[in-house]
Amino acid sequence: MVYVGRKNRLRVVKTVAFGVYLDGGESGEILLPRRDVPDGCKPGDWLHVFIYNDSDDRLIATRETPAAMVGECAYLMVRQQNDVGTFLDWGLSKDLLVPFNEQAWPMHQGRSYVVCVYLDEDTKRIAASTKYSRHLSEDGSGFTPGDEVKLMIAATTELGYKAVINNSHLGLIFKADVFQPLKFGQQLRGYIKTIRDDGKIDLALQPASAEVVDQLEGAILDYMRHNGGVSRITDKSPPDLIYKTFKASKANYKRALGRLYKKRRISIEKYQIVLV
Repeated sequence: MVYVGRKNRLRVVKTVAFGVYLDGGESGEILLPRRDVPDGCKPGDWLHVFIYNDSDDRLIATRETPAAMVGECAYLMVRQQNDVGTFLDWGLSKDLLVPFNEQAWPMHQGRSYVVCVYLDEDTKRIAASTKYSRHLSEDGSGFTPGDEVKLMIAATTELGYKAVINNSHLGLIFKADVFQPLKFGQQLRGYIKTIRDDGKIDLALQPASAEVVDQLEGAILDYMRHNGGVSRITDKSPPDLIYKTFKASKANYKRALGRLYKKRRISIEKYQIVLV
């Protein structure tokens, strides 16, 4: 069985002047163009190839690997647009189509966007989408708060940033939990913060563990001792200032301040924190 939009290991069945044909099983023989044929290749050899559709919608093979395969997400640049949709550079000679009905917002030539690559069940063509909820699960039942995950920053909302989780799920990082500059397409480590009652996933950029907060308490006290026992970085300070100073999220910083206050190590005033 051939998996369109994925890597396949296929056997060479014959050579021709313009390439070699591979055994695609029920899909028939699939051409690997001459430019991709390795030296010395002969019938009976097995090759790892990526299968996609050529301009005439015939299956074709390449030994090149695109920026994303079916079931994956990537940050790709718009090459051109026409009355069919928007075409992205994904590293192959034929560009990747984002149909207009799969665009969550207008896409512009020369700009890059995070897209989900999928196989259209009706046309059997590979395409891409910025309508993430159509292709990514928002059900967090398979995760546990505290799980470490791989994130890709995809879009912004009024609440924060949407992020792709492990190429399979979609979650939200609230603005209050953003403590460093984030860019679309950026890949970074993250953590499952909570699973909401509706099953949707909230994310954090730092683990909310006791060990992290313990270390942060010490860092806050050291900072105050080196600044005359006073800090003007309060729980109302901007997240980027907190991150720049303590390499911590605002949420964890507030937890650490709360614990220090309960231990009576600090007093919290309107515009500053004072060492007790």
